[in-house]
Amino acid sequence: MFMNIITLAAKWAIPVLLFVITVFALFRKVNVYESFIEGAQEGFATAVKTIPFLVAMFVAISVFRSSGAMALFVKLVSPVTELLSIPAEVLPLGIMRPLSGGGALGITAELIKTYGPDSFIGKLASTLQGSTDTTFFVLTLYFGSVGIIRYRYAVFSGLSADITGFIASVIVCNIVFR
Repeated sequence: MFMNIITLAAKWAIPVLLFVITVFALFRKVNVYESFIEGAQEGFATAVKTIPFLVAMFVAISVFRSSGAMALFVKLVSPVTELLSIPAEVLPLGIMRPLSGGGALGITAELIKTYGPDSFIGKLASTLQGSTDTTFFVLTLYFGSVGIIRYRYAVFSGLSADITGFIASVIVCNIVFR
């Protein structure tokens, strides 16, 4: 019974929200259609402005992976991470996650396919995927598209949050799943 109510609420949440916003706008005498079209035009212009930043980010990620730099880095630090109960297999995910959500999702899917979703590595990869963010992607895309050029504190804050998420994921997964 309770799950049916949640399913029904989830199904109708967005249509009801759109209806409420439209009714509220009509009471305030806002031309909803014109406002929507104006917002869509601004959104399209912003999307076009972000394309160069996306291309640059994807090229950099591709060069990093294809050159073997990521594999070399993982090989160099894996003896230390193994001592800290961090499987070397998840290190590429930890490195890729701040760079690219799509790349990280691909690594996560590969780890789950290889080791299984119920394995420690599968659970750790899933937890890492949900506990960290695409810091450089966000900074490059969003800050670049609006012209913010001084964002060094944002880089520090974002990477600090990613490192904290990575460490917390490892600790929690080691406590819960081992």
